[in-house]
Amino acid sequence: MTDQPAARIKPSFLEDPALRAVLAALPEARLVGGCVRDALAGRPVADIDLATPRRPEAVMQALQAAGIRAVPTGLDHGTVTAVMDRRGFEITTLRRDEETDGRHARVAYTNDWREDAARRDFTINALSMTPDGAVFDRFGGIADLAAGRVRFVGDAARRIAEDYLRILRFFRFHARYGRPPPDPEAVAAIRAGVPGLARLSAERVWSELLRILAVPDPTGSVALMAELGVLAAVLPEGAEPDRLARLVEARAPIDPLLRLAALVTGDAEALADRLKLSTSERERLVALRALPIPEPGASDADLRRLLADTPADILIGRAWLAGDVGQGWAALRARLAALPMPVFPLEGRDVLALGELPGPRVGLLLRAIRAWWLAGGCVADGAACRAELARRIGG
Repeated sequence: MTDQPAARIKPSFLEDPALRAVLAALPEARLVGGCVRDALAGRPVADIDLATPRRPEAVMQALQAAGIRAVPTGLDHGTVTAVMDRRGFEITTLRRDEETDGRHARVAYTNDWREDAARRDFTINALSMTPDGAVFDRFGGIADLAAGRVRFVGDAARRIAEDYLRILRFFRFHARYGRPPPDPEAVAAIRAGVPGLARLSAERVWSELLRILAVPDPTGSVALMAELGVLAAVLPEGAEPDRLARLVEARAPIDPLLRLAALVTGDAEALADRLKLSTSERERLVALRALPIPEPGASDADLRRLLADTPADILIGRAWLAGDVGQGWAALRARLAALPMPVFPLEGRDVLALGELPGPRVGLLLRAIRAWWLAGGCVADGAACRAELARRIGG
C-alpha cells in the first residue's frame, strides 16, 4: 500500500478533550490498532492506543511539559501511559522485530510507520490514523474488515512462528469480525502451527480462551478450533463444541466461565489447575460442574434447601448447563433468581445461652437443628429454631 491515506473518518472519540490534549502534546502521534479498526467497523471503541516515532523518554518529557501525567508502564517495550482526566492512553514508540522465538520478541525502535505496521498480527490491526481522521492502511486491512476476513500480515506461517499465541488470537478476532469461510492461508498455517501451542504459558492460553468465550457468539470459531486440532491442544481434558453451541443458542448470559463449563467434558479441577485459574475462577468453574442440579418440577421448599447451601447464580448456571431450553427450565431459573437465599438463624452462642457447655456437642446440636430447619423448607425463624433447640436440650 502507498503512504497516502486509504480513508478519512471522523469518529466521535477524536473530540474527547483528554485525547485532544495528549495529541496536542504529541502532534506526530497516530491512533493505532483496535480503536481505528472499530471506528471503521462502526463498533464501540474501548481502549485508545497511540504510536509515535519519539523515544519513550522524549514522550514522557513532552507529556510532562504539557501538564499531563506520564507513567512509565512498559519502558522495556517502549510504552508510556498518559493519564488525563482519570483516563489512560497507552503510547508506544514505533518498533520493528529484531528476533523472535515463538513466545517473546526482541525489538528495536524505528521511525518507519510501515515497519511498525508490519510487525502486527492481522491486517485489520495494522491500521493507523492521524488526529485529523486520515487512515493509513499498509496491508489491505480496510478491505479485509469489510469482507469479514481475518488475515495475517505478510506470511501467516512466519507470523505464527514469531508468537504462537497468534493462533488463539486469530480465533478471537475471527469470532468478532470474521465471516466464513476463513482465510485459507491462515487455516493452513494454524493447522501446521498447533504443536507450537505447547510452548505458551498457561496464563497466556487462559487469557485468550477467556476472550474467545466472551464474544457474543464464539461457536463458529470454537468449531473451527476443533476442526484444526487447536481445541484438543489447549483443552486436552476433553471438549464438546456442540454443548457450547446449545448454550449459546439458548441465549444464556455471555459468561466465559459458564461457557467453559459447558464446553469442557473432563475434570474441571484438573483444567483449573493446569490453566492456573484464579481462586475465584476455579471455585466457580468447579461449582458449576458439581451436583445437585435443580429440576423444573422442584417445589419452593426444595429450591430453598438448595439455596441454603449453594448461591443462586451457581444453581442458575447449573440449570443452563442441563441443556434443556424448554419453558420449564426458563421458569426454574426465574424462580431461583426471585427466591431469597435462606440463612440458618442460629449460631453457637444460641446453644451456650441455653446452658450447654462448650464442646463437641455444641456443633452436633447446631447440625441437628439445621437439618430440622432444612427438612421444613428453611422457613422456621430464629424463635422457632431456638424453641426446637431448647426442646432437644431439655429432652
